[in-house]
Amino acid sequence: METPETRAQSQEQLIGDLRLVIENAEELLKNTDQYSSALYQNARTKLSLALEAANEELSRFEDAQLERMMAATRLANEQFADRSGESRILRAFH
Repeated sequence: METPETRAQSQEQLIGDLRLVIENAEELLKNTDQYSSALYQNARTKLSLALEAANEELSRFEDAQLERMMAATRLANEQFADRSGESRILRAFH
């Protein structure tokens, strides 16, 4: 059974994996820039399009993760009646 904690870990792992794939794809594009044949250029174009889509998806994942973290922090602030800015900030990092 998937708990909120394991789900968050899975999402963090997915974000990390996606970042790594993006970094590798960007490096591949840089390292194949000198090849000018139509086959390479076609492959590079496809990779560029896939990379753009992956960056957009990563941005959506990161935004959703940030929203969840902010909502959880707000809920914890309400639950524990955190009044000062210091206590709210400290709660955000626990």
